[in-house]
Amino acid sequence: MQCTDVHDRFLFRLITKKAFLYTEMVTTNAIIHGKCLNQLKFNNKIEHPVAVQLGGSEPDDLAECAKICSSLGYDEINLNVGCPSERVQKGSFGACLMEDPYLVNECIQAMQEVTSIPITVKCRIGVNKRDDQDFLNNFVRKIFNSKFKTLIVHARVAILKGLTPRQNRQIPPLKYENVYQLKKEFPELEIVINGGIKNIEESLIHLEKVDGVMLGRTPYDNPMIVSDIDSRLFNEVDIGSDRKTILKEYLDYCRDQNNHGEPYSRTLKHVFGLNRGLKNAKAFRSLILETMQKNNLEVTQSDLVSLV
Repeated sequence: MQCTDVHDRFLFRLITKKAFLYTEMVTTNAIIHGKCLNQLKFNNKIEHPVAVQLGGSEPDDLAECAKICSSLGYDEINLNVGCPSERVQKGSFGACLMEDPYLVNECIQAMQEVTSIPITVKCRIGVNKRDDQDFLNNFVRKIFNSKFKTLIVHARVAILKGLTPRQNRQIPPLKYENVYQLKKEFPELEIVINGGIKNIEESLIHLEKVDGVMLGRTPYDNPMIVSDIDSRLFNEVDIGSDRKTILKEYLDYCRDQNNHGEPYSRTLKHVFGLNRGLKNAKAFRSLILETMQKNNLEVTQSDLVSLV
């Protein structure tokens, strides 16, 4: 949330052309009742393949949103059944939906009936005290249908009371074996693993057991860790190995967006980690923050590039 927006996805398309990108979660209420269609905008020329992630639990509302997202040209619609925040629970969606697989199945089918693009689900391995294999297998069995091809699984249980969303990403132990076993139980499903994966080397290990790997906060905090995945995973030429070139292109993009009314606070926040681990990283972050506060990139652009 508030990370993988249209600007962040532009940055990542300067680094990799093959990774499948996902939007931040957008709720059905925001789309239908809040008319927040700006959250759905994406750059149709460069972002593909890209998926939109929806949060909701009303089949009719999800179907309406699926039609909208399909018309915009997304390659996939992903239903979030894994977010553990209390705000999401109050809306009766997110991880609490894992306790009602029949409703999840209704939601999936309602969307499948109005669009031909793939409908996928992102979930946890379980909820509260139920992180056993039987619970996960039973959930998948009840949401499965002939059109359902892909499931993304965060390999932690979701604790719905007593833990913050951040703690839910850290405290419950990772149980990758549950996801590996799920692939054995449902070999016809494309299983994508998520949670605690720090780099491409770890991803390659997981890919021996499952079909895909989803990286979230790690590449957001350190975008350059995906700079060689086009060659290592897809046998394609890498496009984004030079930080300075990437930064120059992205800063030009930021200035163009600013000319169209987008403040630098929304665009520059995504490059804080671009030179993570380098000697000038702290000075770079400080100058980014100063530029955001003053909303003036013309003065600092050359200095920013020199620090990378």
